[in-house]
Amino acid sequence: MSDNYRSREERRRAMNDNKPEGKSQGKPKKKKKGGLFRKIVAAVLLIGIIGLIAGVGTFFAMISDAPKVDDSVLKNSFSSKVYANDGKTVVKEIGAQKRTYVQYDEIPQVVKNAFIATEDVRFYKHHGVDFYRIGGALMANFKNGFGAEGGSTITQQVVKNSFLSPKKTVKRKVQEMWLAYQLERKYSKQQILEMYLNKIYFASGEVYGIERAAEKFYGVKSVKDLTLDEAAMLAGLPKAPTTYNPVTNPENATKRRNTVLNLMAKNGFITQAEADKAKQVDVQAHLAKQTESTSKYDVFIDQVIEEVKKKTDADPFSAGLEIYTTLDTNAQDYVDDVMNNKVVNFPNDKFQAGLVVVDNETGGIQAIGGGRNRVSGGLNFATNMRRQPGSTIKPILDYGPAIENLKWSTGQPIKDEEYHYSNGTPIRNFGRNYKGWVSAREALGRSLNIPALKAFQATGADKAKEFATGLGLKLDEEDGEAYSESYSIGGFRTGVTPLQMAGAYSAFANEGMYNAPHTVTKVKFPDGTEIDLTPKSKRAMQDYTAFMMTDMMKSVVNESYGTARAVRTPGLEIAGKTGTSNFSAAEKQRYNIPDAGEKDVWFNGFTPNYTISVWTGYETAKDGYILSANETGMAKNIFKHVITHISEGKPKGSFKQPDSVVERSVEKPTGKDLKRPSGSTPSSLITKEYFVRGTAPTKVSQTFVKKEKEKEEKKEDKKDDKKEKKDNKDVKPKITASYSGGAISVNWSAANAASDTTFTVTMSSPNGSEQLASGAGAGGKTISNPAPGATYSFTVTTNTGESASSSVKVPDSSDQATEDDSTKPEDDGTTDDNQNEDNSNTDQNNGSDQGDDSSTQPDDNQNSNNGSNNGSNNGGNNSGNTDNNNNDSGNANDGNSGNNSNNGGTTTPPADNGGSDSGSQTPQTPATPSTPATPATPQQEPTTEN
Repeated sequence: MSDNYRSREERRRAMNDNKPEGKSQGKPKKKKKGGLFRKIVAAVLLIGIIGLIAGVGTFFAMISDAPKVDDSVLKNSFSSKVYANDGKTVVKEIGAQKRTYVQYDEIPQVVKNAFIATEDVRFYKHHGVDFYRIGGALMANFKNGFGAEGGSTITQQVVKNSFLSPKKTVKRKVQEMWLAYQLERKYSKQQILEMYLNKIYFASGEVYGIERAAEKFYGVKSVKDLTLDEAAMLAGLPKAPTTYNPVTNPENATKRRNTVLNLMAKNGFITQAEADKAKQVDVQAHLAKQTESTSKYDVFIDQVIEEVKKKTDADPFSAGLEIYTTLDTNAQDYVDDVMNNKVVNFPNDKFQAGLVVVDNETGGIQAIGGGRNRVSGGLNFATNMRRQPGSTIKPILDYGPAIENLKWSTGQPIKDEEYHYSNGTPIRNFGRNYKGWVSAREALGRSLNIPALKAFQATGADKAKEFATGLGLKLDEEDGEAYSESYSIGGFRTGVTPLQMAGAYSAFANEGMYNAPHTVTKVKFPDGTEIDLTPKSKRAMQDYTAFMMTDMMKSVVNESYGTARAVRTPGLEIAGKTGTSNFSAAEKQRYNIPDAGEKDVWFNGFTPNYTISVWTGYETAKDGYILSANETGMAKNIFKHVITHISEGKPKGSFKQPDSVVERSVEKPTGKDLKRPSGSTPSSLITKEYFVRGTAPTKVSQTFVKKEKEKEEKKEDKKDDKKEKKDNKDVKPKITASYSGGAISVNWSAANAASDTTFTVTMSSPNGSEQLASGAGAGGKTISNPAPGATYSFTVTTNTGESASSSVKVPDSSDQATEDDSTKPEDDGTTDDNQNEDNSNTDQNNGSDQGDDSSTQPDDNQNSNNGSNNGSNNGGNNSGNTDNNNNDSGNANDGNSGNNSNNGGTTTPPADNGGSDSGSQTPQTPATPSTPATPATPQQEPTTEN
């Protein structure tokens, strides 16, 4: 223990010895910590003071040029001017001429409560700025994205719409808060609410203020007459006047009204039972009939107002703005004439149409056709009406994504066949037939559904969605449902508008660059502030996709199978796509609509300069259906008239092929792979298609090579046959017959005869007609013991159809035995064309009928005969007549000698005749004669002529 103690003491002394003199021996570490803390606190305070001073300075600097709270500005409005696209022509001045001011005491409490519950539930508790609400808005924006929820109070909205520009800057927000505070100091809550309810915008047609809105929508003489459900509906409109308009969008309006009723019940302004009861009222049940007609350019101006409010939060009716637009007055005037039945003949007054004309390069809307017989604030069929697009969606969801992602060519083979969706539901083409292998170009041109679905499946729903989103079509978000395969042929729940489709199609014409369609280019405020509202261009697809899809859509217009041939216009390069949609089975049954009745007919088309989307149909199923040729062709008819008019006097332009695309000749599809044509491919089966550079086929098709070889062989054979026939025409057969020594000698031959020339010789005698010989080469025959006084006629016919004849008369028994009664051949052994034609049908065939056993006998004069015959009637055994009364060995009667077979059988000589011929021979007993011959005169000796 002592050792430890001494060690500790020594340690303390050593430590004390090392300390500087005069220093305290306290706890230095604690002192150091305390000093550092005080320094940190002091620094923080100093920074806070500096920050506060800077903040206050910045605050006052920001509000130093804030406008004064002016009573005249708060209660009065300043009109705004709307300019056409030339930047000089004022097409309209919009302002407060349709505003009815109503005092606070005249506004019923139910209306006040509805607006307060919806817009600013703490209105009576704050002093112009609700920091509690701002905190909640910040949290909502952090969770759900910027803009998810606003923090402005009713007081701030009055200030914003009356004094400030809509620029979303920190300075403007600070000024807004400052002026809201000043406004609260100067005016009561009641006065501020009165200002608000008389200034807010409710609908197109310059519907401003609660009194005017009550009259416009419900036809009431005073706002005091509004019911709970009506007040809730009007309170829900300012957030999005077009989207929640109960006249044109009842479904959205119902949801918005019910939201307001829920907020009123939640915050204690009404009971839940009252809210539920009000929800049961049809949102359109009490609406007044809209009878106020629109004035010139109102359809376009309505779209301008909506854009200004959406993009700037400014009030065009009271802010004194200068609004510069894309309006082409020439185009708009013509479109108005179309809608007013001055250009085309609509089938009836209820038939509707909507169209939008867009400049391809800028996306600027040139003209809008909102519908026929429109009233102010009524449904705009071009911008608000959403319908199923039918086949016009195929370039966007099917073929466009396939080219973009899979680099399909315009000739991509697709088999059009019996098919079904992935869930097993059958899919059919409009014509209920199948085309087999077709190119993507032809499939689109014919508007075939099955190839479209296959293209959609090949790319996938995600890629199709991505492609459509890039063209401004957020289909699943708006429909509230995921992409399904039925989307591939336009099967949406709610559909699209002509405005959306015009914007999407314009990107194909603009080399893949998408410009959101718009009506406003810039806005100038009274204080000189300008805001550029022109949308930024963005690439929606590769240039090869844009060009190849455009070329495919040109086939829709130009090819014989195209569905839009009616829009062809001389001097204009037009591409586009048709589309139709059908009624549901329930609609058909309820309204007695035939199967052929169509609900919607579209045509979306474009030139290098302009895109036009046209929809035609009826507002509701009960109004009618499209059936006649005039109705089904109306969309194309309208397009053709409008595109022709707006293109007059302007450069027509052309669609330029980018370097990323090559054109190649290929064989038309007969299978899943495209191939280059061979030299044997028929020109009718060769087509030119476009390919992404580096993807064109290199293999040469062999389909027609073998066929061409066979064709050449047949051609050569035909050529040889023709030559042989020509050669045979020079063959001139000759036959002579003479009587001498009790027998007739017959000889035949032919000039220029080929080695394979065959002869058929026939004889006519008192006993009838019979064939003497048939075979190749010249020859002769001896007819022994002919009948005295009879005439024998002989005819020789070649296998080429040529023939000759000769005859001889046998002397009767009173004539001298040595008399030679011979005749010359008739016609020198030649025949005319008719004779040749008649004799060509002799008993000869190029094959055996039934003579497998037949044999022939040589004639007695031993003339050469190879025994082969190319035909006989039946090849039966023919034997010469035998004279039973004559035992002379040289008198073997062979009047019918020369047995003939169809298959060129052997020639058999008689047993008693030592004659021979060049054919193969087999000894054979002579056949029994079928007809006895007249005995020859004994004095006559048989003779043989070679």
